[in-house]
Amino acid sequence: MTRHSYAAPFVAGLLLTGLLALAGPARAQTDLLGELEKQTADSTGREVVTATFKATHIINSQSVETPGAGTLAFLIQHRFGTLNSGAYEFFGLDQAVLRLGFEYGLTDRLAVGVGRSSQDKTFDGFVKYRALRQTTGARPMPVSVTLFASSAITTLKFNEPTVERTTASRVDYAYQVLIARKFSPSLSVQLMPTLIHRNFVARSDMQNDVYALGAGLRQKLTKRLALTADYFYVLPGNTADTYRNALGLGVDIETGGHVFQLHLTNSKGMVEKFFVPQTDGNFFDGDIYFGFTVARNFTVKSQL
Repeated sequence: MTRHSYAAPFVAGLLLTGLLALAGPARAQTDLLGELEKQTADSTGREVVTATFKATHIINSQSVETPGAGTLAFLIQHRFGTLNSGAYEFFGLDQAVLRLGFEYGLTDRLAVGVGRSSQDKTFDGFVKYRALRQTTGARPMPVSVTLFASSAITTLKFNEPTVERTTASRVDYAYQVLIARKFSPSLSVQLMPTLIHRNFVARSDMQNDVYALGAGLRQKLTKRLALTADYFYVLPGNTADTYRNALGLGVDIETGGHVFQLHLTNSKGMVEKFFVPQTDGNFFDGDIYFGFTVARNFTVKSQL
């Protein structure tokens, strides 16, 4: 018996309307990596802490960062097969999942993005708003807070003649509050309360709503090299009993105008609807996907 739930769309609309209403003024940006290294003063004279992370993604998860105003980020995200698939599959290199994404900074605080994953032929779109920014000085703000909302639709053809799969039943939603603190120039930590809403689940005992708590960190080693990690703990329920928590370990390499990220994770999917409620690999049994993300930034506002 299948179950449908379409309660989330009006919540998404309300959240997105609020984000747009709160958006601040735009500011041009020519070099994203250079700008992230700087500290800026707000209207009260406090210093805004920047470069909490050096990319808009940690490994699986989003970070609190957004592209600057007028900056377009192009992302290539790639996952090979599991390392324990054996020599016949060349330890996973014969298999691949790919996501291409674009993220654009409408302002310094508000960004939108779209992407397409080869997994289940999935299209996704999101909005991301930096509600609070960590500051130092008089009456400092101890953390940065970014709000994130996304939707994803699967376009894979299903061979299920007895199951109705409407367009709405193919859509999932994700809502996150990203809370981060840069403790030092080298160490940043992020917490991520998360809700995944699935319009369609295969059985009545499965959850339409899946709650999880994520955590991520970045430890800088050298000027251009950093260790990263993220983890999602799925709260108890049918999904937690059936699937596993997503774990990722990685390295960020800064190379001029872009960040090159290498990582190992037990999750094949690269959008929230996959890696939060559908991770089935056991990291410690060798169900590890090697992957990378390349992010390249372009200033396009001055050309419009």
